Amino acid sequence: MFKQVKSALFWYYLFKFRRRVILIVLLLIIALFANAIYGDVVEYLKLKDKLVFLEMALISKWAIIIFNIVFSVYLLLTMFKNEEEQSSKKQNKKEETKRKEQTKESKKEEKFTAREKEFLYKKKLRSQADLLVEK
Repeated sequence: MFKQVKSALFWYYLFKFRRRVILIVLLLIIALFANAIYGDVVEYLKLKDKLVFLEMALISKWAIIIFNIVFSVYLLLTMFKNEEEQSSKKQNKKEETKRKEQTKESKKEEKFTAREKEFLYKKKLRSQADLLVEK
């Protein structure tokens, strides 16, 4: 049973973080190809007796490998932090939508000015002619 739980957790996280896992695997494959290409470049430069360029080839090989490894470690370390940030962003969006809905409702209620409300809620509306007749 423990193997099933372990397998379920493995596949859950693999599915959940598949993009990052694929990116990490691709970066590590690039690092391996950089090593293979470096070997070919060294053999070619030895055959052509252009040993001056070996230093540049070695530096570029290690720059590619170190960059890929550091970037992979960064992706692994930020994998779980990204999940927390997304959940907090979702909560913030929900709160913002609630606030917007409340402001829209309050704006609908308050679309009349104070003077217009006074006229709307008067029981008896009188014009200037009515006032003159009463005098």
